[in-house]
Amino acid sequence: MTWNVRVDPQLCQGSGMCAGTVPEVFALDGDRARARADGAEPDELILDAADICPALAITVHDGNTVIGPRRD
Repeated sequence: MTWNVRVDPQLCQGSGMCAGTVPEVFALDGDRARARADGAEPDELILDAADICPALAITVHDGNTVIGPRRD
């Protein structure tokens, strides 16, 4: 199963931390980040990127369940 990765453009501050952490999943377009594809293979680094996003603009879904950012 693939994960659905979303970046909320209204929240994104364009820090680039996600693209620096997982460049194969995230890209910067001007001053905002975006997911490169609709689905991504499960990877702990994607959850790390969601966790470190300063604006909490990234959500990671496994089916209908939100799995990132992690709530410790």
